[in-house]
Amino acid sequence: MNIDSEQLAGSILKISLSGRMDVAGIQQIDRKVADLTAPPCRAVIIELSRVDFLTSVGIRMLLIVAKALHSRGGRMVLLNPTPVVTRILELAGVDTTISVFREIETACTALTAKTAGGA
Repeated sequence: MNIDSEQLAGSILKISLSGRMDVAGIQQIDRKVADLTAPPCRAVIIELSRVDFLTSVGIRMLLIVAKALHSRGGRMVLLNPTPVVTRILELAGVDTTISVFREIETACTALTAKTAGGA
């Protein structure tokens, strides 16, 4: 599993993941994701366009990060998951907890509005 990050306008952190979000993949990135999303980070986009497989361990990591951000008045959204990953997110009900967007502009707008207003 690979991870890249970049700072976007409006203090939004974009984390791009690629590979398989299974036990082995999550072990490779879990600590780095936690470090990247630690305070003072409040607005995060997780890009999933290059994730080809998602298991319960990957779902758990996404939910933990989203919950930690929410507890600090922040927010996380998901960006452009593959069709397979989209289906897994829907079956698990994650898309009702963490917003999913297809376009970066829409994701940024949603994060800016929520975090500026106090989530």
